[in-house]
Amino acid sequence: MRCSWKSMVLLALASIAIQYTAVRTFCANPLSLLCSVSLAPTDHAVNCSLRRLSQVGRKALGGVHRGCNDVLPSTPPSFSVPASNASKRTHILILATTRSGSSFVGQLFNQHPEVFYLFEPLYHVQLALLPRLGQSRNLAERRVMMGAARDLLRSLYHCGLSSLESYIQPRPARHSTDKLFRRGASRSLCSPPVCEASLEPKEQSLVLADEGECVRRCGPLNVSVAAGACRAKRHAAIKTVRIPQISDLRALLEDPKLNLKVVQLVRDPRGILASRIETFRDTYRLWRLWRATGRRPHNLDLGQINTVCEDFLRSVSTGLARPPWLKGRYMLLRYEDLARFPLQKARELYSFLGLVLHHSVEDWITNNTRGSSDLSSRQKFTTVRDSAANAENWRVKLSFDMVAYTQTACQPLLGLLGYKAVFHPRELRNLSHSLVEDRTFRPVF
Repeated sequence: MRCSWKSMVLLALASIAIQYTAVRTFCANPLSLLCSVSLAPTDHAVNCSLRRLSQVGRKALGGVHRGCNDVLPSTPPSFSVPASNASKRTHILILATTRSGSSFVGQLFNQHPEVFYLFEPLYHVQLALLPRLGQSRNLAERRVMMGAARDLLRSLYHCGLSSLESYIQPRPARHSTDKLFRRGASRSLCSPPVCEASLEPKEQSLVLADEGECVRRCGPLNVSVAAGACRAKRHAAIKTVRIPQISDLRALLEDPKLNLKVVQLVRDPRGILASRIETFRDTYRLWRLWRATGRRPHNLDLGQINTVCEDFLRSVSTGLARPPWLKGRYMLLRYEDLARFPLQKARELYSFLGLVLHHSVEDWITNNTRGSSDLSSRQKFTTVRDSAANAENWRVKLSFDMVAYTQTACQPLLGLLGYKAVFHPRELRNLSHSLVEDRTFRPVF
């Protein structure tokens, strides 16, 4: 096909104009150009509207004498990726097991002035549906417990605290009760207006520091007032040791209206066992007998530690597999890492949640991780401790035979989480050599 010289000139001019437009657009807003071809970095807030790109292109064609360093007039962005979730209500669940350090982690949110914190509200669900369902291995019974737990959690995150009244025994009269489990562990429930007592600043500080003082001075809890306090906070956090695995929460995690994020707290099962033996003396009486005599009782319930390891292994394996429904919603946290590096791990935790670490939380960490390890051993539920020393003190509390059995029962879990096994009593007692490997467990994004 033959083309006239006029056509050739027009094609050349059009080509030059297109190239010039591309260069001007990239110079003025390179990330927008990348966005138009889906190459923009995900950690930048970028205006990807076609309208913006076309405006830049038109100005480039008209402004023949402008250079790349000139600033083009901007227009309000039609869409941007938020750099932080701090402005959006975030719901947080601390998923743990008994004596794994969950009360300590809960305080990292309880101390934040913009977080409404609840301590173990699912205790009442377990109690109402019979205590045996709490650790039941029967699938039918477990479904009943988990179904009720999920429904209650959904209501609580939306500040529907009245749903909790159905499980509190005896049932609250006119929304008032003095039977809420560990009410004093929540600052929100021990502060005005939920705490109706007129207290001097010194008295209020005492109430917030001592669970018993909160219950004694604040009087019965008005559930309706507590619900109002929940709505006044920007975020909500709940701690529970009554949900065995992360998969039990899938329905809540997939609910886009809930914006739920889960922090799964894990601990060396040998440390969990040692702590339970000291805390629950009757339940773990035969374990204490084994430690004292050196002979394992024939009727010892080994399922007490086996269950912990099985649930941990299934749950952590699911989390580390990074399924799509956990994207941006799951973080694995080892208690030992938090105990050794509390401020660093708290910052990582808040970063994952997209929240700002308040100075009151930092102050609490500083004041509560340098206490006496002797004090923490005498008080069952204290969060004051020498955290670094407490991380591996189980090594002087368990006999080598007890440790060897636990290692055998929990071997896959130990390897997955980076906990080293010991093969001799001297190795067990050598505290200069840590049994916690340096591992980095990055949140699911």
